[in-house]
Amino acid sequence: MTTNNTLTTHSGFRFEVRRARPEDEPTLAEFFTHVTADDLRFRFLGAVKEVSHERLVAMTRSDDAHIHNFLAFSTDGMLIAVATLASDRADRNGEVAICIRQDRKHLGVGWELLAYVAKYAEELGLKAIESIESRENRAAIEVERDMGFTVTTDPDDATLVLVRRELGARSAG
Repeated sequence: MTTNNTLTTHSGFRFEVRRARPEDEPTLAEFFTHVTADDLRFRFLGAVKEVSHERLVAMTRSDDAHIHNFLAFSTDGMLIAVATLASDRADRNGEVAICIRQDRKHLGVGWELLAYVAKYAEELGLKAIESIESRENRAAIEVERDMGFTVTTDPDDATLVLVRRELGARSAG
C-alpha cells in the first residue's frame, strides 16, 4: 500500500507525502494560515476564516477506516499541502479534497498529490474518485480535466461542478 513517498513534480520540486497523525494538528493549523481566503472557501465549500479545532482533529485523528488524510512536506520539513480521501461505506467511490499553501502553488504539487491519492484509492479497491469544486476554482478543474476527470454541473447547485474519474483509467501526462 502506498504509505510514505517522495514525489517529484514536472518542475523538479520534490516533496514527501505521508498519512496525518494526531501530533500534526499544530502544524496543520499553522499551514492554514498560509492558504488564501479563496482556497479556504474552495477547500471547505463555504466562507471559512479560520479552520476550527474540530476540523483539524478530523484531519489528523481519523478513527474512521473510510477517511484517509495525507500531508505533503517540502524537503526542508515545511507542510505545503494537505489531501483527504473519504470513501463511501461500500468502498466503491471516494471523494478527494486538496489544499496547497499559497507560496507553493504552480510547482506541480497539486498534480502529483492528486495522482498519489488516486493511486492510493485504486489500491484500496475504489472504483472511482470525485471532487465537488466551486465553478470558480478553474485551476483545480483544469488539473482534474488533464488527469482524465469528467466535469459535470452539480444538479442541485449551479455554482458547483462534480469532477469524477473512473479508476483503472490512465491519467494524461
